[in-house]
Amino acid sequence: MLWEVEQKFRITDVKAAEAKLTQLGALFADFVQQTDHYFNHPARDFGQTDEALRLRRVGSEIFITYKGPRVDATTKTRQELELPLPPGQQAFDQFASLLKALGFRPVGTVRKQRRKASLAWEDRSVEAALDDVEGLGSFLELEISAEDADLPAAKQSLQSLAQRLEAENSERKSYLELLLEKHP
Repeated sequence: MLWEVEQKFRITDVKAAEAKLTQLGALFADFVQQTDHYFNHPARDFGQTDEALRLRRVGSEIFITYKGPRVDATTKTRQELELPLPPGQQAFDQFASLLKALGFRPVGTVRKQRRKASLAWEDRSVEAALDDVEGLGSFLELEISAEDADLPAAKQSLQSLAQRLEAENSERKSYLELLLEKHP
């Protein structure tokens, strides 16, 4: 099984975070606007089961993503299944209508400007993201994908990178959870 090992940190100085990542060899892409629409399951409360179902729009690209429950107390390690959907507004609207027809309920929308970077750290490929989240502020996300057998080492590597970047006080809540706490 493929796992998403992630840590997220609230940051106040985006330029400093970007400079530290660049010094480690991070290659940054341009900023993109991401809009994430979250849905709750008709028979179980994803807020209680710590799962997520999201329709993400990045320009004309659309993805459906399921995230399983987090499996440890220090990182946001969880199963993630993400599938591309046909591009465009019509496909997005049709898929959202399908989910609603099946009983899934919209629970919130997260809008962010994201600038991704990739870097090598301890012989691993790390995806970093600098996020400016509407209503929440700026964050640094670090992520490694790992198979079952490599999971403990991937977690250690991610924590080592966070220490090197002087990133502290990992935020385990999702952007949606933080927004819902702020605006119940």
